[in-house]
Amino acid sequence: MGEHVFRPLVLALLLGLTACSAAPDAPPSSSAPVVEQKAKAALTVTPASGEEISPAGPFEVGVTGGSLMAVALTGADGRVVKGELTAGRWIATENLGYNKAYTWSGTAKGEDGAEVPVTGSFRTVKPQRLVNASLNVGDHQTYGIAMPIRVKFSAPVQDKASAQKAMTVTTSVPTEGSWAWLSDTEAHWRPREYWKPGTEVTVDAGVYGVPLGGGAFGADDVHVQFKIADRALVAKANTQTKRFEIYRDGVLLHDLPASYGLESDPGRVTRSGIHVVQQKEASRRMKSTTYNYDVPVTWAVLISQNGEFVHENNGTIPQQGKENVSHGCANLSGPNARIFFDLTMVGDPVEVVGSSVQLGQADPNGPAPGDYWQWTVDWADWTAKSAATN
Repeated sequence: MGEHVFRPLVLALLLGLTACSAAPDAPPSSSAPVVEQKAKAALTVTPASGEEISPAGPFEVGVTGGSLMAVALTGADGRVVKGELTAGRWIATENLGYNKAYTWSGTAKGEDGAEVPVTGSFRTVKPQRLVNASLNVGDHQTYGIAMPIRVKFSAPVQDKASAQKAMTVTTSVPTEGSWAWLSDTEAHWRPREYWKPGTEVTVDAGVYGVPLGGGAFGADDVHVQFKIADRALVAKANTQTKRFEIYRDGVLLHDLPASYGLESDPGRVTRSGIHVVQQKEASRRMKSTTYNYDVPVTWAVLISQNGEFVHENNGTIPQQGKENVSHGCANLSGPNARIFFDLTMVGDPVEVVGSSVQLGQADPNGPAPGDYWQWTVDWADWTAKSAATN
């Protein structure tokens, strides 16, 4: 009897639990797959088709949403331009020619598997004239601590800012320096202070393809690497004490008697200011039509293009250390002149003090602007001659 009593109750409880556990208004589950949209390849081509551009570029193809399969840049003569291809970018690795037509070709594949062609064409500019650049420093040469850098152009530069932007000086040790335009055809660079001994210097005048103004463009790039000597040699020439002192790394090596330019004649005065050694000759003839002399000398070291040398003149030995009688040069005895000749190199400074006339661009005895008178210019005035734009 107990069995018939309890079974309906259990069944009712089970039915009740089942009814409560169901959610009559719950949404049905969905099993539809999500379709991922794959990207199409999108190209960027520089320069755009139809443009006229400098042959220095840039010339490149980039892609997003895919990868480059092949890219070629071909001239009208059929020559293929050298370049480097990565997954997302191709870039030309050489300059193009002036006044030439070029055509793009190749393909890129998108993430969706579809291929997109690389197409287009452009021309490089036709310059009205080409301007060459040259440097005063030689590749793999060594110079003294006062050596300036000069870039000389074969024609006047109208757009100096554009030219200067393309010229860089890189040093192995931190060196503060600046470009200064000393004429329309010459840009000079020097450090604020003398170079640190042992400095390695790289000069890049990357003016090829650079617009220089008036329809002119740079003809070629010029690159040079040189080094500053491992010692700091400085000569100090005092026209009042009539002494010529030679210092190496701040230590006095030699104190020599000298005779400088005659002070009573402005044309013969040895100019005050920092000179730079530019040339050495074991022997040469000193000539002047103005003063009517032709004298052979030895151990001649050129320190200014206005005709100032440090050289031997045994004929003035009685005046050396006592009286200034030369035509502007520093006269030393033969043995003393040999000492300086053997110690010095191009780029060493010769600091002249005590005279009544200053070395500079306006030197009446000097040649056209461009001589090595850079160190006579105050630093603020020097940087003011820069064409850099901020």
